[in-house]
Order: sequence, then C-alpha cells, then structure tokens
Amino acid sequence: MSHSFVKRILEGDSKAVREFYKFYSPKILSYLSKKLPCFEDAQELTNDVFLEATDSLSMLSKEENISSWLYRIAHNKMVDFYRKRKIKSILLSQMPFLQIVASEINQPEFQYEKNKIRDRIEFTFHKISLKYQKILRLHYEENVSVKELSIILNLTFKATESLLFRARRSFKLAYERA
Repeated sequence: MSHSFVKRILEGDSKAVREFYKFYSPKILSYLSKKLPCFEDAQELTNDVFLEATDSLSMLSKEENISSWLYRIAHNKMVDFYRKRKIKSILLSQMPFLQIVASEINQPEFQYEKNKIRDRIEFTFHKISLKYQKILRLHYEENVSVKELSIILNLTFKATESLLFRARRSFKLAYERA
C-alpha cells in the first residue's frame, strides 16, 4: 500500500496525499499526543509532520520504511517543540533581569562611568603619534578596510597591516598608563 502512495504522490496525485494522510496520521497523532502537553499541539505537529513528509518524499530511500520515517520526523518535530519552549521559558525568566539592566543603563552613575571611559580614550588617543591616530581613526571610526588603507597611505597591504598592529599596540600601552 505504501508503494502506491509514494508513486502517486510523486506523480502529483492530490488524492493520494489525502489518502496518505488518512492512513498514517492517526498513528502519528496518537504518538505525539502521548508526548506533548496538549492535544492541540499534537494536532499541529502532526500536520507539520505530513507537510514535511510530502515535501521530502522523493528523498525516502526505501518505500518500506515510510512508517518509521514518519515517526522519526514526528520525533524531531517534538524535540524542536520542547527546545523552542525551553528557550522561550529561559528568555521570559530573564526578563526581570534585562529590565533591571536596561533601567540601570539610563541611570546617571552609568552615564558618568561611560563618559569617564570616553574621556580616557580621547586623552589616550592624543598621546599616540599622529600617524597612529590617523590609521586608527580611518579604520575604526570610518570603517576603512586594510586594503583601502594601503591605497590611501601608499603602502603595501602587509606594511599597512603592520602599521595598524603597531598603532593598536601603542594605543593599548598608552591606555594602560593613563
């Protein structure tokens, strides 16, 4: 019986798709309803199983394995269901924490700390050579690629990479001393 379903479905017979669903869906629905918290979820996943099955029926290697193949799809759908549910519960459990963080970011103390760091970066920036300031500004503030920097600075690509490395190192050392 499964052989005729597969062949007819692959030939585009919509009646065969309905018969395929009628024949196998009660077993899949029963399996999923025992594994899921509510019957509506089992019904929805059963429909998803058959949508995926009909879409990928051509990839089925042996037609005798249709039943086990459908159970495998159902199992994977169930695992995805619980995985999504767990992720959602984790995110929702973190909402109070995220709201606290969001409210603290707008507190004056946080803004003060942010301004202090920005001022320290600017102070440090003026302590390094003009050549290093130029390459760092172009690369990090104006998003100029290393290749484009090499053209602007009339250097080889490798020389530009080395200059950028030395500029970063110089900035880091100056920042640590500031």
